[in-house]
Amino acid sequence: MNRKIIEEKIIENFKGEEKMMILVFAQWCVNHDLDPEELYLKAYPNQSSNPALREAIELTVPKEEAGEVDDQTLLGVLALFGNDDLAFVVAEEIRKRK
Repeated sequence: MNRKIIEEKIIENFKGEEKMMILVFAQWCVNHDLDPEELYLKAYPNQSSNPALREAIELTVPKEEAGEVDDQTLLGVLALFGNDDLAFVVAEEIRKRK
């Protein structure tokens, strides 16, 4: 494989993993009766709506049907992708709950 193809595959894999991270975040919000878009805007107030987040929200299931998304798992996934601002907002919501 040439370098360009390898780079394209790496980018494609990252985008797929990023979509999974966004879905985990959105489902965690649904499970805790929180609005994913509202939390996202708290973390990133200068960004317009996020199409990937909207897609993820459409893929969420009602909390009664969903598996649990552990708080620490979500925080770890957000940290892995460098979403420190969003992790901070999520951590605030976790503290409010406890």
